[in-house]
Amino acid sequence: MSPPLIDIASVQRWRKLFIAAGLFALLAWTALVRALPGLEHPVEHLGLVAIMVCVLGRAWCSLYIGGRKKQVIVTSGPYSLCRNPLYVFSVIGAFGVGAQTGSLSVGLAFALACWAVFLIVARREESYLGTAFGKTYRRYYERTPRFLPDPRLWRDEPELSVRPSFFLKTVRDGFVFLLALPVFEGLERLQAIGWLDAVVALP
Repeated sequence: MSPPLIDIASVQRWRKLFIAAGLFALLAWTALVRALPGLEHPVEHLGLVAIMVCVLGRAWCSLYIGGRKKQVIVTSGPYSLCRNPLYVFSVIGAFGVGAQTGSLSVGLAFALACWAVFLIVARREESYLGTAFGKTYRRYYERTPRFLPDPRLWRDEPELSVRPSFFLKTVRDGFVFLLALPVFEGLERLQAIGWLDAVVALP
């Protein structure tokens, strides 16, 4: 029996709501957490690298998907390595955001929470794409992993048709991850002056 056809735009709206709610909950939690001394700066630097990988990776994906997610099955470039490279780079960015607390544990918690949300969304999108594209999507689904990239599957196109507006929008959206720097710096300052009490120290 074919899976029910769903409105992918609605799925994307719910995805954004889930992410916003989860981010708010995680921010509330991190206000009560402090990093163990000695590791803060290396972890923060690692997190910044992860955020930049996220921004560049999402921009790379946008060159291939170009706003065509509902029209065609893109199977080249990053989409030849896994079915959801945009989500993979976003999970890396989520780790980078959490790592701005100076705690590796918080970074991993952010990444895990982001992955859990995208797992739900990806399954719903698979239902839509399986119905909309039938055997074409089924073949792609069977040979390409959902999240974990497989370099052996790499294939590319000789040339791409790029939509500059979509590329620039993706880059702009990616830079939102950089807001983690002033946000967590602000939380750290509030803890330092005693306005927030950290109740647990995490590595």
